[in-house]
Parts: sequence; structure tokens; C-alpha cells
Amino acid sequence: QVQLVESGGGLVQAGGSLRLSCQASRRTFRDYAAGWFRQVPGKEREFVGAISRSGGITDYADSVKGRFTISRDNAKNTVYLQMNSLKPEDTAVYYCGARVGAWTTVYRDFISWGQGTRVTVSS
Repeated sequence: QVQLVESGGGLVQAGGSLRLSCQASRRTFRDYAAGWFRQVPGKEREFVGAISRSGGITDYADSVKGRFTISRDNAKNTVYLQMNSLKPEDTAVYYCGARVGAWTTVYRDFISWGQGTRVTVSS
């Protein structure tokens, strides 16, 4: 397992941008695929984006394609989520997860989670 800490959330107007960061504790973070998920009250945790161990493969939910970009810097043990053209429906608590091996869109497949960072998009 690896410890993860998210940061970068906040309040932003519709059409604005935020960059979320997920800092990992392990120096072998390159062995872990990572993903971003979000959750609002009354809904299940929703897949946002995932990235492979090397960063060479990324995948996104249809709702964020073209607006969000996931990336990683294994030398810094960090995964990022760049969020552009934000919409009110993007409002949620955003979580990052990590697992040894291949990337996945299923949150239960991740073995490590951060505590989340809140994103609020006003209209």
C-alpha cells in the first residue's frame, strides 16, 4: 500500500480551472497505476480518469473528455488532474487511488486512497 494526499480543491466559477495534486509516500510509485474518482451525496463514487504506471496510457469518463487531463511525475511521486472548463455538475469531493499493476476504472480495485479534496463550481 501507499499513502496518498490530495490537494488543490476549492471554489471556482463555471468555465474556470483547477489543478488537483495527489502526493504519494512511496519512492516506488512508478509501480502503481493511479486514478481519480469523485463523489457527491446520494451517488456512487464515479470514475473520472486513470493513468498507467509509466504514464503512457490514460483513460477518461465521457463526461470529462476534452476538459480534464491526468498526468504523473514519478520522480516527484505525484499524480495530477488538470480540470478546465469546469461546470457546476463537476462539483464533488475528488479522490485519488493507487494500485500495483495495471490501471482500472473500478474504484474497488484500488488498494490505497487519499482523504479527498472538495471542488465546488458555482454558476
